[in-house]
Amino acid sequence: MKIPLSWLRDYVDIQLSAEELGQRLTLAGIEVAGIERIGAEWERDKIFVGEIVRIEPHPDADRLVLATVVYGGDAAMTVVTGAPNLFPYKGQANPGLKSPFAISGARLIDGHSAEKRIMRLKPGKIRGVRSEGMVCSEKELGLSDNHDGVIILPADAPVGMPLVDYLGDTILEIELTPNLGRCLSMLGVAREVAALEALTLKRDQPLLQEIAGKVAPSEAPDPAPVTEPFCQIVIEAPDLCPRYTAILIRNVKIGPSPAWLQDRLRRAGQRPINNVVDITNYVMLEWGQPLHAFDYDALLARAQRSGQTLPTIHVRRAQPGERMTTLDNVDRALTADMLLIADSAGPIAVAGVMGGQETEVNAGTVNVLLESACFNNINNRRTAQALKLFSEASTRFGRGIPATLAPLANRRAAQLMADLAGAEVAAGVQDAYPRRQRDIHIELTQAEVERLLGMPVASADLLRTLEAMECRVELTPGDPGALRVTAPWHRLDLEIPADLVEEVARGIGYDKIPATLLASALPEQWHNWPIEGEEAIRTLLAGCGLQDTINYPLISEGDNARLLAATGSGDGWTEAQATAGYLLPSLLRPADSVQLANPLSVERSVLRSSLLPVALQVMAANLRYRERWAAFEIGRVYWPLAGAALPYEARHVSLVMAGPRAPAWWQGASAEELDFYDLKGVVETLLTRMGVPRAAVRFTAADHPTFSRRAARILVNDQDIGIVGELHPAVRRAFELPAQGRVVAAELALAPLFVAHQADAQMQSISAYPAIKEDLAVIVDEAIRADQVAEAIMAAGGELLQGLRLFDVYRGDQIGAGQKSLAYRVTYQAADRSLTDADAARVRAKIVRRLQETIGGRLRTAN
Repeated sequence: MKIPLSWLRDYVDIQLSAEELGQRLTLAGIEVAGIERIGAEWERDKIFVGEIVRIEPHPDADRLVLATVVYGGDAAMTVVTGAPNLFPYKGQANPGLKSPFAISGARLIDGHSAEKRIMRLKPGKIRGVRSEGMVCSEKELGLSDNHDGVIILPADAPVGMPLVDYLGDTILEIELTPNLGRCLSMLGVAREVAALEALTLKRDQPLLQEIAGKVAPSEAPDPAPVTEPFCQIVIEAPDLCPRYTAILIRNVKIGPSPAWLQDRLRRAGQRPINNVVDITNYVMLEWGQPLHAFDYDALLARAQRSGQTLPTIHVRRAQPGERMTTLDNVDRALTADMLLIADSAGPIAVAGVMGGQETEVNAGTVNVLLESACFNNINNRRTAQALKLFSEASTRFGRGIPATLAPLANRRAAQLMADLAGAEVAAGVQDAYPRRQRDIHIELTQAEVERLLGMPVASADLLRTLEAMECRVELTPGDPGALRVTAPWHRLDLEIPADLVEEVARGIGYDKIPATLLASALPEQWHNWPIEGEEAIRTLLAGCGLQDTINYPLISEGDNARLLAATGSGDGWTEAQATAGYLLPSLLRPADSVQLANPLSVERSVLRSSLLPVALQVMAANLRYRERWAAFEIGRVYWPLAGAALPYEARHVSLVMAGPRAPAWWQGASAEELDFYDLKGVVETLLTRMGVPRAAVRFTAADHPTFSRRAARILVNDQDIGIVGELHPAVRRAFELPAQGRVVAAELALAPLFVAHQADAQMQSISAYPAIKEDLAVIVDEAIRADQVAEAIMAAGGELLQGLRLFDVYRGDQIGAGQKSLAYRVTYQAADRSLTDADAARVRAKIVRRLQETIGGRLRTAN
């Protein structure tokens, strides 16, 4: 909101400079975002308040006149001007006009240039007549783009005064938080300045004098009732409209507002329209109460068409299917939760948002019904949001306006219309007040103030601050440290003791509250293992060459089905398959997904039950422009729970890879593609670095519709935590992935990894003695898995077996059909001595015997 200091000084004497005032308000929670100075470039010795004492025709130009101006110099000066608003005074010896006057050398804006071009005023001849000065328009002074005529100043403008002293101004641009709605007015800001600087609020207006000392809403006097009824007011929704007042104003003369009022409106950011509308806007900016003016004759005609003598104002909720055309000429559909101002013929305004077109004030308006009301702030915000219709009125109503203010602002506007529009104000105020504004009494102790602020506050300072806010403070009998505070009627934000303590802090100044250390010991610090675990996983996977991605948690209903493209649908999977294990998200049928009640689009209508659909979509989009993609995502999946209102949320990680194994470089690109074993190696690295023991991890063959035959389930301590594999060609086609090459993907549940990550790592000493390494080729049946062979070797090797790695698989005639040879590199090492060949032979013999007894394996020997 823009606050012109010239206007603000009508209510409080400000002794501070604009910068000092801006800092004081900002440190009190009312942020001053900027300071604008009007007239800062007007030179004091070159631009003055001038009086035009004579206007004569130009001897050689019909569209020019000669204006003789007295401006405080040694002699009057005659200048040539083409200002059209001076032509009616042509030939008059003393027109009595005052206008800004610039002499030679003044810096002005070129009024004839489309751009804002600065010029220096120079003397010269215009059609044979010498001119050394200029009477100025708004554009030449930088006040607006208006160049239709010179500025006509009020008759009491002091001749010879530097224009910057008379017309210059400083405007504060304040930005308010939602709880500071009371500062959306000049009086509201004036009250804040008076309280902060220990000043007295000026009460020159009769209405301000009338409410002086009235603190509680119950103390404010009700307005005088009408002597001659002109309408009826029926509030059908008192929960949304606690008060509605109306005043009848007759014989209004519609026309332009006086210059001073237009000037104030412009400086406050409002565009002048006509005197009636300008007065409603002026009072809104002055008091903070939005008003609305109806054409009373239009209301009367609507009532008579409905068979009524006088209009009846109904404040009600909209009816189903009801519509109305607002002032912006838009036909709007209304919903049942919107509050309307209506009469017997239908809606005439959306309450607190915008009026209707049929009853608006226009150039032919004679009689005006002036509305001032109070509306529910939450309902008003929702209505403005639903209609996408935001206004200065809805901004104020949306932050809350006290019901006590309604008749005061109405009477203020009515008086201005009488003074500035030649109107006759009907006696009294039509006032419907079904829900009176309640008094707020708050119990406050000095100990509570000091507890919340963390600093001592003297009793005198506490009382002075509260009373400066216009609160009434009373001592509680029998308890000298307790206060009973009555909140002023214009402060809707004061409800509890903490609200008053905040005001005390603002009065002191946030910058003056000292920083203090905690009096008690810091609480014990706790690990947040899920967050720490996620960060560790991100670091590990980035180190493995994968890119971190963040994807949408919302997908379409068909995205889960595309994961099952190899089977055509998910209906063939049993309930046991669909819910078994830690993960299995892609076995969920699309019907089992969590549906949104109000989706914004079909593509974002379901909460994902797996990370893979979006990960594959992102992969497809990137592979259109690059040949290699390796990425991961850490995010939530959502599974519906029977009988529960909210779904189960699990943290997962997805990994996807495709393209050449090594990026292209200057010697050429690699022909080898990323495959199942590359991604399996990333998963193994992840599990190992997260602290999962190698002995606890198993990869078992998986039969899954998303993957081809090359897929494995990931087991940790025999618990299924995920799956890794190569995508089925049908799934690749469903996600529009490249038909050539391989695409590998994995998804893991993170909870088991978090458990392992927070466990203490068991460190082992490094042996100082050399190791013995040898290769063992084991022949087993084709059905025996590699992990079964490794488990047997590790069990037989005992403590001396420190390393085991599979490096070759052979099938062929040399070992017979239905069999395979698995070659392992084994490492023997002791912690306390050097091993001999005999030691290695004994361990090898145990391994051979264990293989024979458990899986029927035998060592392969050279033929």
